[in-house]
Amino acid sequence: MSVNGVRRKKMSNVQILVNFCALCLRVRESRRSRLPPAGCNYRNRAKPPSIVVNFRETAHMTAQILDGKTLAQQFEQEMRLRVDALKAKADGRTPILATILVGADPASATYVKMKGNACQRVGMESVAIELGDDTSTEQLLAKIDELNNNPDVHGILLQHPVPAQIDERACFDAISLEKDVDGVTCLGFGRMSMGEAAYGCATPKGIMRLLEHYQVELEGKHAVVVGRSAILGKPMAMMLLEANATVTICHSRTQDLPALVKQADIVVGAVGKPEFIKADWIKDGAVVVDAGFHPEKCGDIELAPLVDRVSAYTPVPGGVGPMTINTLIFQTLQSGEKALG
Repeated sequence: MSVNGVRRKKMSNVQILVNFCALCLRVRESRRSRLPPAGCNYRNRAKPPSIVVNFRETAHMTAQILDGKTLAQQFEQEMRLRVDALKAKADGRTPILATILVGADPASATYVKMKGNACQRVGMESVAIELGDDTSTEQLLAKIDELNNNPDVHGILLQHPVPAQIDERACFDAISLEKDVDGVTCLGFGRMSMGEAAYGCATPKGIMRLLEHYQVELEGKHAVVVGRSAILGKPMAMMLLEANATVTICHSRTQDLPALVKQADIVVGAVGKPEFIKADWIKDGAVVVDAGFHPEKCGDIELAPLVDRVSAYTPVPGGVGPMTINTLIFQTLQSGEKALG
């Protein structure tokens, strides 16, 4: 064949392969000659151009555990000091939380006992009111009215749920705003949503205190709240919105839920179903808040596969639960300080 007027012999396939291998050897030797000698101080050498790698997608992460249990214990120590100071100013009087348990639900009884114990740990008092399964709405309303008018009571907790024959919403809304330390009234929710003074619903408010303590950035982030209950999902969304997050609320009728959750910088599981939110719905580097707790000792989110690829998460148990009780006690203390201080 002729190239640029010069006739060359046609090479066989074997010769082409031999020449290619020789070329590869020369390239390798050339690269070796440019390597630094043994003992060279790499720190003093000019760095090669950076290769951008998304380590959140290619390597295991060390996620921040949003430890609500430890934080609640820390807050209790601080509250104890405030209670002692209040007693000194108020001739020994202390904030009092009144708890109302209607019926004999074992789980509810346990929760009420835990709240009473938390009061005791910080030096406050609690009054436990127990009503029978056959209690009517009118009877419960009368008891709430009695507590509203008792100046020694600074917070009222109606344990959810109540027996089916009771109008729970009417009873929640009968609690005076000044004593609504569990944040369950419509008036309190409305004021909170409008940025006005009100006690926040205990679980979402506890979550916000937890995120604030760990300095989780909310402003400008996309938060997806899965659940729309009146005492968790809806107030959670409003609190995140007030913190300048962009909020999406999802629920049982939401279409293509996994795709929406995948967009979230912050995911809040508040749906009330064990591990309903799957790990592969959640993107790497997200903040995961699980507000659920079920007899299976799990929450609403499939957490186990997430712990080495999200930036932060609440454990179950030991995450949101302790902060819920702590926030109830904290808001009762605030109410007591207003009344006694």
